[in-house]
Amino acid sequence: MRQSMTGFASAQGAGLGLVWMWELRGVNGKGLDLRLRLPDWVEGLDPLVRAEISRLVSRGNIQISLKLNADGAEGALRVDDRQLAAVLDAMVQIEQEAMDRGLSLAPSTASDIVALRGVLTTENAEVDQSALRALLQADLSRAVADFVDMRQTEGAALAEIVNRQLSEIEALMGQAEGIIAQRSDAQASRLAAQLARVTDNADGIDPERIAQELALIAVKSDVTEEIDRLRAHITAARDLLAKPEPVGRKLDFLCQEFNREANTLCSKSGDADLTRIGLDLKTLIDQMREQIQNVE
Repeated sequence: MRQSMTGFASAQGAGLGLVWMWELRGVNGKGLDLRLRLPDWVEGLDPLVRAEISRLVSRGNIQISLKLNADGAEGALRVDDRQLAAVLDAMVQIEQEAMDRGLSLAPSTASDIVALRGVLTTENAEVDQSALRALLQADLSRAVADFVDMRQTEGAALAEIVNRQLSEIEALMGQAEGIIAQRSDAQASRLAAQLARVTDNADGIDPERIAQELALIAVKSDVTEEIDRLRAHITAARDLLAKPEPVGRKLDFLCQEFNREANTLCSKSGDADLTRIGLDLKTLIDQMREQIQNVE
């Protein structure tokens, strides 16, 4: 099923004297970029999380965090001596540097130091790592499933929007073809006038060069190929949207091709109404690309 690259999910759990919460947040990205914030004392979490996500997600910038604490009944606060020593050494160095530069710093209090990360920690009883990983993985799997469900719901909405925009592009193609049919007689007269202008000034000119000039005039005024290619792009986009695998990159590239044909149509139109349609096309294609950039 089509997925968006944006989503959010969380899952809570408790066991072994601990409580935890998983949070997953996703936004669009060129590839799969996982940014993990995990407690380093739980062994083997990083590869476990990466494998769980990569199994169901192929694109997006995804932040995954795990908050893991002792429950209220267990654990005691203690000062981490090594971290405290490192903090105090750093403070001495900073204060000395400030004095050397003639700066006066406000004195630090014990509460300021305790609030620094890592100085005050929770002392827990020894935890069975294997059992903890199993519990954490169960809740992670639940969070990932909710995350993917949300991405699929948004992906279905995106696919509906893009299909509607493709129908609007198709309607503009119909208008363009109607204008081309209506102006065919006028275009033929204009081409005949241009042909006469070339032939009237053709004395001493190579007939092959004249043929080239006439062909160039015809090509510059014909937008049939651009409309045909736009229709082909519409079909290709709908086919991609119907595929089960991630197609966001292919759709984004196809939008560039849509835009190229719209630009050419504007430059070759030679008609105010056709130019207006080309500009409407460019606006619609830009709007469609904004949606597609969120598709996995």
